[in-house]
Amino acid sequence: MGHMGTDAGRGRYGEAVFRPEQAGEDERIDLGALAYDDVTMDRLRALGAGPGWNCLDVGAGTGTVARRLIEEAGVASVLAVDRDVRFLAARPLPGLDLLEADVGAPDFDPGRRFQLVHARFVLMHLPAWRSMIARLCGLLAEGGVLVLGDAVDLTTRTAPPDAYTRVMRAMWQGLRDTIGTDVSWVAEYPRHLRDAGLVSVAAEIRVPPLVPGSPISRFWIGTWDRARESMVATGLVDDATIEEAVRYLDSPGCAALSPGMITAWGRRPLPS
Repeated sequence: MGHMGTDAGRGRYGEAVFRPEQAGEDERIDLGALAYDDVTMDRLRALGAGPGWNCLDVGAGTGTVARRLIEEAGVASVLAVDRDVRFLAARPLPGLDLLEADVGAPDFDPGRRFQLVHARFVLMHLPAWRSMIARLCGLLAEGGVLVLGDAVDLTTRTAPPDAYTRVMRAMWQGLRDTIGTDVSWVAEYPRHLRDAGLVSVAAEIRVPPLVPGSPISRFWIGTWDRARESMVATGLVDDATIEEAVRYLDSPGCAALSPGMITAWGRRPLPS
């Protein structure tokens, strides 16, 4: 969950909303990591991430995945890229290299290619996501694997219009209006990766349970708090509706489905 740029005319993740200097932003990111890091690491290891691999983690956030690649998978190195590396720099680790940069910039080039390129909750915030997929494919070594994760919303369009559903709808609309966030295309990730020239393409979805006090429930509460202005500006909800949804997430009567995460992957072909 890092900080990447958006197209001109809109705000930017990390500036218009989710500012890293805002108190508790690293804790909010880490709550998302608690919900999703295990499934991410299981997939990366299943794809072969391990000793000898040089990896690129795009929009690395607080660096939980990058550090686990080194400490648990035993990869040779991870280059963690983010437009703001303050959270990464706070916890240095041998083998973890930091680069403060915008991967979406036309002149971005780390000067090497990687066995693994990973980005989680990054492309959904970029209106130029299609060109970013191509750019990330270009950073793969031959036989290297690209792994992309983004939010997938399975219920907002069809769920009853209670406070929770209305707040989620307002969140997606507010973020789209403010920084260009769009999750409408992510369910088609496998096709997009195939179109980009990758092989052995596949995907999976993880939907963590909404249990009172759970990391994912706390993550959404923190996210609504930071995105509140843009949510109210949509006209879909007011402050009272948001507070009602917060109480619902914290209640034993909560019976809703969280937005989940789709993880999609593919390999750069070896030369024939």
